[in-house]
Amino acid sequence: MACGLIVASAITPVVLAQQPLDWDQVKARFIANNPALKADADNVDEMQAEEITAYLRPNPQFTLSADGNQVAPHNGVWTPLKGTTEQPNVSYLHERDHKRELRLESAQEGTRITQSQHEDLERNMVFALRTAFVGTLQAKYIFDLAKADLDYYDKIIDISRSRFKAGDLAQIDLDRIELLRVQYESEIENAIVNLRTAKIQLLQMLNDRTPIDQFDVTGPFDFSDALQPLDSYRDAALAARPDLQAALQTIQQSQTNHRLAIANGSTDPTYAAWFTNNSSTNNPNGPQTLGVSVNIPLRIFDRNQGEKKRTQIDIDRSQQASEATRAQVFSDVDTAYELVRSNIALLKPYKEKYNEQALRVRDTVTFAYEHGGASLMDFLNAQSDYRQVQLAYAQLLGAYLTAVGKLDLAVGKK
Repeated sequence: MACGLIVASAITPVVLAQQPLDWDQVKARFIANNPALKADADNVDEMQAEEITAYLRPNPQFTLSADGNQVAPHNGVWTPLKGTTEQPNVSYLHERDHKRELRLESAQEGTRITQSQHEDLERNMVFALRTAFVGTLQAKYIFDLAKADLDYYDKIIDISRSRFKAGDLAQIDLDRIELLRVQYESEIENAIVNLRTAKIQLLQMLNDRTPIDQFDVTGPFDFSDALQPLDSYRDAALAARPDLQAALQTIQQSQTNHRLAIANGSTDPTYAAWFTNNSSTNNPNGPQTLGVSVNIPLRIFDRNQGEKKRTQIDIDRSQQASEATRAQVFSDVDTAYELVRSNIALLKPYKEKYNEQALRVRDTVTFAYEHGGASLMDFLNAQSDYRQVQLAYAQLLGAYLTAVGKLDLAVGKK
């Protein structure tokens, strides 16, 4: 038994890192788990519940009255219940001019507006998620560059030590080379901090409690020079932007509210019917009677003119707001399109020319330095230039991917 306990205690659990998540998986988790997005989705359900309230019918009214009770003796006779009349009354308010239908239509349009606004919020939050995702990919790329640079520099240090032992390199030059290693170590640490910070931000948006060391993402960190004509993006934005759809739906709701205001100005009759037992009528053979009535308010003073005017003004306000939103759509698309075009123009020479040139210069100068054909300063400058080119390329890739995400945001994609 003791031996078994010792063996069991010696077995430690192995924590396995989860598989890296691609963009589609990250977005699916975000939509399913983000609390802010889920809370906003409840607004749509609330608006749908208000549709039920808007379409409710008026309840009928029931009244039961009794009259004719003798309260005091008269001429020595007291029969308190002999002349009592019982009268149950049922009345119902009839809403004219389709008030219920218009209230329901307005509520349904309000639900559609809320749904479009929720989609617009989701569109903006997905863009923020995509920016964090691209930032994580960029941090991983820069971290890999920093590790590769440090490994390469360590090889140079080994070569320099060999040259020093052979008497081909001065002590001061070797010291300078070894001292510069601290810059690469600093870059590694900065890259680690940036990568972990990017993962923390991404995990927060996903509402995920996975440890940072077990969380990772993957995806292409590259660019494509394919770009459609500007008009195609504009047309797609006009068809898909949820904020523009919400603005157009607001116009429809304003028009419905105006028709409802006109309908509310119409008179609604109240129909009533009652039954009387032991009635006092001119018909001695009719102690039980049935009566009906129609109550029609007289519209001497129209008390709904202000609401009619307000809803008419609201139609014009909604139309102007939709035009402003349409102009914003064009501005967003044009701005994002220019950002993508500019980043492509900057990235193409790096991929076609500058990256290879920086690598070729570094390797050539390094080879010459190893064989005594180049000075220490030439080698350090070539290494620094290579690092700067690679870092600039990584930053441009991140800016390009963010700009593509912004173009998708402007077009209305999620």
